[in-house]
Amino acid sequence: MKISKEVKVGIVTTLAIGCFIYGFNFLKGRDLFSSQRKFYAVYSNIDGLVEANPMMINGFKVGIVGKIVLANDTTGNVIVTLLLDNDVKLPNNSIAKVVSSDILGSKAVQLILGSGTTYAEDGDTLISAQEDDLKTAVNKTIAPLQEKAVGLISSIDSVMIVVQQVFNESARQNLAKSFESIKMAITSLETTSYRLDTMVQSEKSKISSILSKVNTLATTLANNSGKLENVISNFSNISDSLAKANITSAINNADVALGQASSIMTKINSGQGTMGMLVNNDSLYRKLDKSSEDLDKLLKDLRINPERYVRISVFGRKDRNKPKD
Repeated sequence: MKISKEVKVGIVTTLAIGCFIYGFNFLKGRDLFSSQRKFYAVYSNIDGLVEANPMMINGFKVGIVGKIVLANDTTGNVIVTLLLDNDVKLPNNSIAKVVSSDILGSKAVQLILGSGTTYAEDGDTLISAQEDDLKTAVNKTIAPLQEKAVGLISSIDSVMIVVQQVFNESARQNLAKSFESIKMAITSLETTSYRLDTMVQSEKSKISSILSKVNTLATTLANNSGKLENVISNFSNISDSLAKANITSAINNADVALGQASSIMTKINSGQGTMGMLVNNDSLYRKLDKSSEDLDKLLKDLRINPERYVRISVFGRKDRNKPKD
């Protein structure tokens, strides 16, 4: 069967149109031979998002951006159609976030998978979010720095005012005098250090002797550590004995004795009893004094005239019955 020239031209034209349509959709990121589900997201600002921009999950492309239209109301919102591959399961609380895909500012939709167990169906509207643009990000970063810089400049200005008030002419003079005093103190300290070093050098032998004696004393103590332990043990025993002794009772008895002595002294001072009369009445003293005087006279008379009191016979006494004078 012979095919006419017109049929050949029609077949070639149909194939060319099909290849054109396929190539056009391929360049736009659409695959005519694969099935995709449609989801929607509403944005207040898409910031340069266009059709055929990629849709990714953790950097992996799972679809493309479809048709973008304005909402019919007066809000100015933009409705974006998202074409997602059928083999991707998307929880219904997932977020479709417009992000920058490269440093040139190209946009893409980043799907942030939710934690829900219910999956979104074809035609559902996803939760939308938008990444801050470069200007907003820079403003958010610089604004706190700007506030801190303004506060720092104000603080520096206040500090400079205080410094100017503190470092006036009088303060500068006082500061110079203080530095001069510090210099003199350092000089005096150097002189003292030099004198101390000289004294140490001159008394080096004495210091060495003292250290030698200290060393000898330490050696002696070390050699007699046993005796020292005995002494310490004896002191410990004495302290234990004192602790066990009835010191309180002895003190109480001494207190009672002192009280009784005080009572006796009170009676003596008041003239009670023989001792009190002897201390407070001078008549006994006068009598004793007179008796002492009479005794002294008697002794003198006995020494001068012993014959009145003692008779001594050389040849014996004859008249034994003669009455005495």
